[in-house]
Amino acid sequence: MTTTAPPRVNPWALSGFWFGTSFHWLLLFAVLIPADMLRFVGEADKGKSQGLLIALGAAIAMLLPPIVGAYSDRVGRRLSLIQWSVVVNVVGLLIMAFAPNVWVYGLGFLVLQIGNNAATAPYSALIPQVVPPEQRGRYSGVMGLLQLSGQLLGGVVGALVGFQLLPREVTFILIAALLLFTSTLTVRFVPEPPARPAGPAAPRVNWLALFRHGPFFWVFVTRALFGLGQYSVQPLLQYYLRDVIGNFRLGGVDLGNAVTANSVMLLAIVAGGIASTLLAGRVSDRVGRKPVIYVAGTLMAVAAVALLFAPNLPVVLALAVVFGLGFGAFTSVDWALGSDAMPSAASYARDMGVWHVAFTAPQFISAPQGLLLDWGNAHGHNLGYTLVFGVAASFFVLAMLLVTRVRGVK
Repeated sequence: MTTTAPPRVNPWALSGFWFGTSFHWLLLFAVLIPADMLRFVGEADKGKSQGLLIALGAAIAMLLPPIVGAYSDRVGRRLSLIQWSVVVNVVGLLIMAFAPNVWVYGLGFLVLQIGNNAATAPYSALIPQVVPPEQRGRYSGVMGLLQLSGQLLGGVVGALVGFQLLPREVTFILIAALLLFTSTLTVRFVPEPPARPAGPAAPRVNWLALFRHGPFFWVFVTRALFGLGQYSVQPLLQYYLRDVIGNFRLGGVDLGNAVTANSVMLLAIVAGGIASTLLAGRVSDRVGRKPVIYVAGTLMAVAAVALLFAPNLPVVLALAVVFGLGFGAFTSVDWALGSDAMPSAASYARDMGVWHVAFTAPQFISAPQGLLLDWGNAHGHNLGYTLVFGVAASFFVLAMLLVTRVRGVK
């Protein structure tokens, strides 16, 4: 039986959507949601309210991608599903932008999560479906670079929000416009992958059976641990800067407030990430994915612990660059490692949808970490930050250790 060769696609076009969605999530999690929660519920409940909101979104992010992915595999469509899902995502953004209270705001966030996660499963299937295995490191590196570039732009926009040069409502509209533009570029310039040859339909979503495939299971676990580390601290950095650092002077410039300082910190993380992303992706094609993961986990864990001892904002920013170097290295091999571990070409979207859950389900950690932050700070001076950052570092170390269990992937 002859099969149609997968289409060759430009890696930059393939990764366009990921640029927009990275810009989208950075501004939401690191800038807009923390500030809006403080505005809606006040100081005492900011941590737990934000954690609950993100956890509710994570429930959708955990359940929806495998279901949509299985449907995408069955009907053989990727791009149209991405396009319509992004429209739902944009509706959620607009609801959040003009919400009069925290309840409507939360509803908008749930609509947004439905749209974004419905797009993720068919989009995630594109790399293993159209990229040859020997080039996945390069393509994953480009995707990581555009992910970090989207976050870089998000940090710049976040600084404008912090300086009160950009109204929050306009920021939500800007996110929606960029997400529509970048997703349209991907849909327009990436050809619909050819349908798989006729044969048995992809099996129904069966998580237990999928996890019995050893390489997939351990890739899932290590990706989840990296996600737990990231979501333990990312939504709380704005509060950390305000409560622990306090002084927002950088050289002779006073950044003025924690929102602006947080955006500058995120820019430092992204700058470090961009410096390592493309190089690490290409290196992984030669020496393997695991050595890159070892370096990434070490850098991220060290930086997370060292932040507890940072005396001022310049030191915080230097540590942010170190963290970014590790985060960029991890990002550059993340998609390649996941693609290498897929058990079957007949169910790419479903399985990549399940794989994506490893990075969205950890958003649940924001709720207990938010509670831990509020509890710790109530019982000791900044004790909550010591607990939260320490837990995050332990997740990174554990991920680095367990990636050794991934068999058949170098």
